[in-house]
Amino acid sequence: MFCLKPKEDEFFKLFAESARLLRDGAIVLKEVVDDYTKIEEKMMQVSNLEHAADDVNDAIIDKLNQTFITPLDREDIYAMATLLDDGVDFLQGTVERMLLYRTGQPSPGAVELTRLLVDCTEELVKAFDLLRNIKGNQNKILDHTRKITVLESEGDRIYRQEVANLFTSCPDPIEIIKWKEVLEYLEDTLDHCEDLADLLRGVVMKYA
Repeated sequence: MFCLKPKEDEFFKLFAESARLLRDGAIVLKEVVDDYTKIEEKMMQVSNLEHAADDVNDAIIDKLNQTFITPLDREDIYAMATLLDDGVDFLQGTVERMLLYRTGQPSPGAVELTRLLVDCTEELVKAFDLLRNIKGNQNKILDHTRKITVLESEGDRIYRQEVANLFTSCPDPIEIIKWKEVLEYLEDTLDHCEDLADLLRGVVMKYA
């Protein structure tokens, strides 16, 4: 049954919940790189977060299908929901590869990339918490998106440096292959956070 009155808070609450699941996934990944011995336990945690993120995404899509007048354009709601959900998939994929490849304790560069990822997701949580009042919070939301862009640029620099170090200091080609793929996943997840920031920036400019 269609709802003619937009229930804005319900959409924005679900966005905020999804952003927190993404942030929580990044924290679990940080716990893995801080102590690789806990990876099997952390794999279970991140899998549970991924299932929860799927549930939130389904709830947003269901609400979108049932609501006639939406607080934002339907394509923007769908895009934000999908990107938030996909971000948790990236995190799960990173932990999964570290477990499958038995990578062992990561290098300082990989640890730093993960720290940047936690920082990016924290900024996303703050931005999505402000989204229900786009006009009033325009500048604050844009500040958070700019911080994500800066963090992602720093991540690009560290990623390039870390891959170069792999080829110059690692004598085992198998280890190079394993860690190069893990590093690519970390860098792709940072890129994904910037994609979310770009989408948020576009939404703000459209509605503020």
